[in-house]
Amino acid sequence: MITLGIETSCDELGMALIDWRSNRAWHVLRSQIDLHQVYGGVVPEIAARDHVEHMPKLFEKLIRGSGIKRDEISHVAYTAGPGLIGALLTGSVFAATLARSLNIPAIAVNHMEGHLMMGLMGQSVKFPIFVLLVSGGHSQLMLMSDFGKYQLLGRSIDDAAGEAFDKVAKKMGLGYPGGREIQALAMSDHFNEILHLPLPLRGQKGFNFSFSGLKTATVQLLESLEQTPENKARVARAFQGRVVDSFVNVVQRAVENYQVYDLVISGGVSANTELRRRLVDEVGVNLLAPRLDLCTDNGLMIAYCGGLRAMAGDSQMHHYAVSRWDMCDLGQFSCYRIDQLLDITSV
Repeated sequence: MITLGIETSCDELGMALIDWRSNRAWHVLRSQIDLHQVYGGVVPEIAARDHVEHMPKLFEKLIRGSGIKRDEISHVAYTAGPGLIGALLTGSVFAATLARSLNIPAIAVNHMEGHLMMGLMGQSVKFPIFVLLVSGGHSQLMLMSDFGKYQLLGRSIDDAAGEAFDKVAKKMGLGYPGGREIQALAMSDHFNEILHLPLPLRGQKGFNFSFSGLKTATVQLLESLEQTPENKARVARAFQGRVVDSFVNVVQRAVENYQVYDLVISGGVSANTELRRRLVDEVGVNLLAPRLDLCTDNGLMIAYCGGLRAMAGDSQMHHYAVSRWDMCDLGQFSCYRIDQLLDITSV
């Protein structure tokens, strides 16, 4: 069984092939950071057009680099949602066309479940387990009782964490995406006193997040200070600290409430090393997470998730794209080989 994965939910174009017989995988990624950096964020029309232009070339590069022939592919998995509808449609149409030409199934994959499965790859999973998905479009805490069976505990009531990172970074004149830029700047601050910013949703008893007010307060703090490199670093450290505080506090409350100590974290913001460190040191969870280079969008996570669902019996000819798709609406499935690591090659 060989699965092709196609990721086009936003501005990253990712493709991957997994040979489940040998546990080998090859993936290739085209980033559009240079295209969108001038705008300080993703322009949906530009993202979709770039996908259309480069998808065939990226597919050919993947085929050459892997040594796998087209007619050896047994399944095509693609991101059907959630995401930017124009970008999603480019991948959906390419996947459906290729699948029909090869007479093989096209499997619709939920983008966020793809992120989740990257965090579980190679792990021995015992349920229940907490799932923290943190990205540019999502900040969600869920309780996972089986593969495909999710209960939403809390989510951002306004901006997602990644979105807040990007907007604050843009205001500070940093590059895009903002998360890595702010983390690097925050690490350069060596002042003993940390600048004060409000803690979002202080005193709440639930598990929701909020980053819009924190974003506004951060911008106001930045504007009140002299625009020096030192002050920008102090603001970056204070902002990142409050974002991490929010996640740590909510996860701590969930652990106390449910007595569950395993947590899988995934999505672009999960690459933040301060967030990972504090979840382990302060909450004491057993943290499961993807490799840092696989936290952001990539085709491997779609090939992996789609392949696991195919082995569980999902072999229909799907062809659709949806901008919103709740993971809690997905069906439970029997997951095989999740505890086996893949030998991954970038081509």
